[in-house]
Amino acid sequence: MYRGDSMRGRPTKYKEEYDTLAYNYCLMGATDAELGKFFSVTESTINLWKLEHPSFSESLKAGKQDADARVANALYHRALGYSHKEEKVFSSNGEIITHDTIKHYPPDTGAAMAWLKNRQPEKWRDKQEVEHSGSIEMPTIVYKKNE
Repeated sequence: MYRGDSMRGRPTKYKEEYDTLAYNYCLMGATDAELGKFFSVTESTINLWKLEHPSFSESLKAGKQDADARVANALYHRALGYSHKEEKVFSSNGEIITHDTIKHYPPDTGAAMAWLKNRQPEKWRDKQEVEHSGSIEMPTIVYKKNE
């Protein structure tokens, strides 16, 4: 990349097709450090590419946002419980038989707590802050040594 009249440093390894690769890898939960390993560069190079190539930066943001949205949706459904169609496969006298059923998953309290702790931390965090005013006076006890 040219900066002014001279070229500084090594030529970039960045290629336009990295936008799509980065998006897809971010959909799988990749961090910037993992992207660096994937592209055989350092994390600081990934950060530089984000600055120098807006399409690369947007691909990373979109991939991470889409992945986070999918996980949030799954956590939401897990917290509430859900059902889905399922095909059961049986064997009877050597014959394969299939039957459509509905599989039910009950609400998951762990998922519900994770959701609430993140969405309403002031109400659902483990540590509750309690304010109190006034004072508690404790009587002073003096022990005398037997003489």
